[in-house]
Amino acid sequence: MEEHLTENGDCIIGVGAEKGCAGLGEELKSALRGDRAIITLRISAGGESFEFSAEGDRELELSHHSDIVIRKSRFTSDRTLAIGANAAAVDIPRSIVSRLKNPLTVGLLEIEVERV
Repeated sequence: MEEHLTENGDCIIGVGAEKGCAGLGEELKSALRGDRAIITLRISAGGESFEFSAEGDRELELSHHSDIVIRKSRFTSDRTLAIGANAAAVDIPRSIVSRLKNPLTVGLLEIEVERV
């Protein structure tokens, strides 16, 4: 997976992930593609976490091998995990972002899907 970040990557909060959208399990992908799926996402690093929500969509390709993108917009691509998020990278507490800047910090993205 990608191991570096340029200065232009101001909405990227992690690199070096173990998997991208394509590496997610088929059961999770199916749940994410539910039109009425409510997705709870939790980003954790160094003992702190930030939780927000987004929506699934039947148009999600979930096929990119290295990237996972959570969008506030309704746009989908092979990199899109969820749409209609109620938070963006700028909303993540700076203390978590600072921790994630340290190459020795391991971040975790937890994905929970509720079908409505």
